[in-house]
Amino acid sequence: MPDLPGFDVAAFVAATLAEDLGDKGDITSAAVIPADAIFDGVMDSRDAITVAGLPIAEAFFRALDPDVRLERLVQDGDRVAAGTELLRLRGKARALLTAERSALNTVQHLSGVATLARTYVDAIRGTGATLLDTRKTIPGLRLLEKYATRMGGATNHRMGLWDAAMIKDNHVAVAGDIGEAVRRAVVAGIPSIIVEVDRIDQIEPAIAAGATHLLLDNMDPPTLRGAVTLVGGRVPTEASGGVKLETIRAIAETGVTYISVGRLTQSAPAADIGLDFKAG
Repeated sequence: MPDLPGFDVAAFVAATLAEDLGDKGDITSAAVIPADAIFDGVMDSRDAITVAGLPIAEAFFRALDPDVRLERLVQDGDRVAAGTELLRLRGKARALLTAERSALNTVQHLSGVATLARTYVDAIRGTGATLLDTRKTIPGLRLLEKYATRMGGATNHRMGLWDAAMIKDNHVAVAGDIGEAVRRAVVAGIPSIIVEVDRIDQIEPAIAAGATHLLLDNMDPPTLRGAVTLVGGRVPTEASGGVKLETIRAIAETGVTYISVGRLTQSAPAADIGLDFKAG
């Protein structure tokens, strides 16, 4: 299984198949395919992609045919050309056809995320900046989607609300001011305190109060460059907000430590991956 601490692959597979099968099962395969039919299949990519999710696809097939023969031809994280075969499988036709859509949906989505992440990583190569994902994920799929961004070369930001404080404008508005908000997080004993700033004059109060990481929100490259100079390496800096492929290189060249991009998980198109069966 892939590196997915905290994610229950078996439960995900079972729930996904249950959603597809309902209370009547795969009525098409049951009616059309003989019970003893064996099919050989090949999963391949019709696009150039970065692969993610193959082990989970395999889990779908194994769930319905424990004896299925699987041959993984590439690994998650590999960059492959259009037309590349990803996985060969041979097993009970009814089972493989029933699992096909769930397996493909997962690999298409995760490979789409990984491919987009890789495109952004390539765009900032050599600048020293690190690409981060965000919490802008499909509910219930965060661990899978953040796994896919890693396969594309990105680094995971917070996994949830529990592993770092992130003080944003609404927190500041309720707390009264940015310094007070940060001080409260320090008093609470939180070791990692990320503070969103959208003005240069917020930087010193945030650092003085105990911020350990500054999120520079919606700043253009000249403003980012000035902010990085003012911070002077005292804490990591992160550019965030409206980052696009055509702007990320200029942002990275300002000297920020990190760039976070929500669209990696919000807007990644599914990869074009198919599964073709041939009678064995």
